[in-house]
Amino acid sequence: MITATAATATTAAVSQTDITLRAILARRIMILDGAMGTIIQQYKLDETAYRGGPDGRFATFAAPGGSGARELFVKGNNELLTLTQPHIIQEIHERYLAAGADLIETNTFGATSIAQDDYHMGHLAYEMNVAAAKLARDACAKYQSADKPRFVAGALGPTPKTASISPDVNDPAARNVTFDQLVTSYHEQVRGLVDGGADVLMVETIFDTLNCKAALFAIELYYEQHPSMARLPLMISGTVTDASGRILSGQTVPAFWNSVRHARPLSIGLNCALGAALMRPYAEELARIADTFVCIYPNAGLPNPMSDTGFDELPADTSSLLREFADSGFLNIAGGCCGTTPEHIAAIGELLAGRPPRQVPETPVALRLSGLEPFTVDADSLFVNVGERTNVTGSKAFARMILNEQFDEALSVARQQVEN
Repeated sequence: MITATAATATTAAVSQTDITLRAILARRIMILDGAMGTIIQQYKLDETAYRGGPDGRFATFAAPGGSGARELFVKGNNELLTLTQPHIIQEIHERYLAAGADLIETNTFGATSIAQDDYHMGHLAYEMNVAAAKLARDACAKYQSADKPRFVAGALGPTPKTASISPDVNDPAARNVTFDQLVTSYHEQVRGLVDGGADVLMVETIFDTLNCKAALFAIELYYEQHPSMARLPLMISGTVTDASGRILSGQTVPAFWNSVRHARPLSIGLNCALGAALMRPYAEELARIADTFVCIYPNAGLPNPMSDTGFDELPADTSSLLREFADSGFLNIAGGCCGTTPEHIAAIGELLAGRPPRQVPETPVALRLSGLEPFTVDADSLFVNVGERTNVTGSKAFARMILNEQFDEALSVARQQVEN
């Protein structure tokens, strides 16, 4: 296991891709692709197809003895299709490229060892990421041109586990994954995506900021271990789950941005959970405060089991909503998430063509912190009471609690400080 102790912000040079993307984004709104899972469902693949056919590599793959699983089903493990049905994954990439996408995401949303362990396939994570990046790279090569370059965004999904939320309502302190385990899993994914040829690293669909920080830490650790490598552009995208305006682990959009802006991403964005109409106030807020590019890729409205895509909106609906986002100055990158198709992406690209991109605002220097809410200390701030008891440098007792992982005791120190 990789332990989370060594990585710090590196001074690696930015890649040529980063320079190129920033130049394009200064001129126009770029188009991201749409859903992968939605299109995979249209192929109506069965268990045998997911395994690669009756004589495929995984035809007889079973859960290991002693696992407690009586029978293992892999249908639904979309990342496995990168290895068993690569022609389908590449065909989906090419459909989005033909629709006008500038950036396509790799089929790696769940290609971490943590996610793949649900199928007893965690050992395949690195291979999946390398293969997925290569498939996307090959697809881009077919559509690349001097006036319209195409880019591979290596997708790092949230994993099915959360470092901040208890899986047991009766034990709020319980966790089913540690930060170090997440770092190890994400580091393997980053290594695979880079080795496969990804142009961009994209940490997406973030419902837990601590999971996101583990991914960002893993990326920094990778660069620390490869000091001569130019830094790839980084995209970060959070998920507001409902009308509360918060991600699942509780942060508001400004608090989330404060928590991740140190990573200096190419773009910060929102995706999934909501359609564009419900996402609008949060996209507007992010566009106002973020001193970097903004990427918005909503679902195609709300779930609708009667629809072919499983969602409400037709291409004309989603594209017209995103056109209004562009006209309001919210967008630098736009695409689609669940329920969107190549037809949605083509419609989005058509309506956004020629519309000016959002201008990145200059934000004044200030101390920007966050818990569940943002907290800014600037020239207009009055007296700020800073608690010093939870300081590993100034308090040997508190430092000892942290080193010994006595987190309940450390939390009590913080609670007493607030109460007193």
